[in-house]
Amino acid sequence: MERISSGQTFFIKRIFPAFWFGFLALFLVIGAATGAWRKEPVFVIQPLLMAAFGFFLFRKLLWDLADEVRDGGNYLLVRRGSVEERIALASVMNVDSSQFTNPRRITLRLRAASKLGDQIVFIPKTSFQLNPFARNPVAEALILRIDRLRNPT
Repeated sequence: MERISSGQTFFIKRIFPAFWFGFLALFLVIGAATGAWRKEPVFVIQPLLMAAFGFFLFRKLLWDLADEVRDGGNYLLVRRGSVEERIALASVMNVDSSQFTNPRRITLRLRAASKLGDQIVFIPKTSFQLNPFARNPVAEALILRIDRLRNPT
């Protein structure tokens, strides 16, 4: 089975947020240890605002991502955490590829909710492109295969 999700998903989903919140915690600790927050309250307010912003942004864009998606022909094998599910391509209602997010995301809306919910979101593996408006080849291939399953003419 070929993996169609990015190998960077673990870093983007787990390591980057840990660095984000770790840096902000370090900033708070240094501000508290030196007493700078008494003179300038921005040393407390700014990291707290950045942590809140990061939390909501990560919750919306990163923490819903599938850890791994493998292509099995007429189905996809999707894993998020310890939950693994086989999703038939015939049960996919819509394929949406984000154009202007980095990293790009593919969202599969399902006809019926699965153990992973009614949407499967993942970062597709990609190659370097200079054209930011180019279509995602993984999304295009999925769209064509799902269309062939619906209209077998």
